[in-house]
Amino acid sequence: MQVQPYLMFEGRCEEAVEFYRKPLGAEVTRLMRFKESPDPGMCAPGTLDKVMHMSFRIGDTTLLASDGRCTGQPNFQGFSLALHVADDAEAERLFASLADGGKVQMPLAKTFFSSLFGMVADRFGVPWMIVVAP
Repeated sequence: MQVQPYLMFEGRCEEAVEFYRKPLGAEVTRLMRFKESPDPGMCAPGTLDKVMHMSFRIGDTTLLASDGRCTGQPNFQGFSLALHVADDAEAERLFASLADGGKVQMPLAKTFFSSLFGMVADRFGVPWMIVVAP
């Protein structure tokens, strides 16, 4: 059994994955657009080129994503994606990249469980926790 996050970007899916490409090395492994659906009736007007389903990899993890209903208002609540990194320099680099255009929720700081830990919501609202692995 496997559990995978499925992120609904509400019309900004490709933009988000492109944003994750540079700092996180995101790589698209599958992309299906609404126009590829065998049931064109399921597609709202103006959404044919939007992402119906995407899978992409960050490190050893595969995430799933979509443009969802293309409302333009993604709403990510009740979870965080945790990035376990090897050292403080990598934590600082990734935190700064994800915070660009986003909102710092907890600045990077030393904690009892990690040399650096911080929380940030990126420009799409996806919440991330950066932790240096012990």
